[in-house]
Amino acid sequence: MSPRREKLTSPQTRIALARGNRPAHHLIPVPAPVDTEAARRLFRAQRRTAVRTVLLLAVVLFGLSGAFALLPELTRIRLVGVPVSWLLLTVAVYPLLFGLALWHVRAAERLEDRAEGDRAAPDGTP
Repeated sequence: MSPRREKLTSPQTRIALARGNRPAHHLIPVPAPVDTEAARRLFRAQRRTAVRTVLLLAVVLFGLSGAFALLPELTRIRLVGVPVSWLLLTVAVYPLLFGLALWHVRAAERLEDRAEGDRAAPDGTP
């Protein structure tokens, strides 16, 4: 006679099964009525910000590559035994990219806050 088979489940599965089949709609907040034109204006403004960010990113990355092509001395100059061009690529670029990302996120949030303020007071009063 073969041994009896047992069903193994994780603790999370048992908890989920014990809760039953509740719909998840109670977790989602009901959205307010949407002002389509305001949403489009916000989308266009955020798209302009995104295009500026991508252009700045291209200037940083291609500008750095162009600087290396125009100034081959950067490869010959060494700091702590490492070419300056490598140090710029591996060390200096990341703070610039982080700063650019931070600027982009803050600009997008400012646009959202401004749009939210305009929606709260459509007559222009704060």
